[in-house]
Amino acid sequence: MPRRTLKVTNAHEGNEDTYEGVLLSDLLKQAGVPSGKDLRGAALATYVVAEASDGYRVIFSIGEIDPDVHDSEIIVADSINGAVAMGANLGPLRLVVPHDKRPARWVRMLQSLTVVKVPPH
Repeated sequence: MPRRTLKVTNAHEGNEDTYEGVLLSDLLKQAGVPSGKDLRGAALATYVVAEASDGYRVIFSIGEIDPDVHDSEIIVADSINGAVAMGANLGPLRLVVPHDKRPARWVRMLQSLTVVKVPPH
């Protein structure tokens, strides 16, 4: 899959890091989640739960992730600052959300992504 490189400032640590990985939107599209012009109507009630191996969980609406709706650039990173692998306290995968004002939804030790479709009324 195409890789993306992001230079971001982590407000918790106050330093600029370079992350490399795959756009979350590309992963979801590969998994068959509606995107682009197909993301409309009931599909917009879909959300993604990102969970870390320590139980930390965050939620994203599908509209926040889709590049046709929002310029989020969320990546599932597997590398930081050119390292072949992230350390155990961050990886092996980390969800990086560069446009959030604080990194509360940056999920380190990412273990799973669950797509939830809200049933229609």
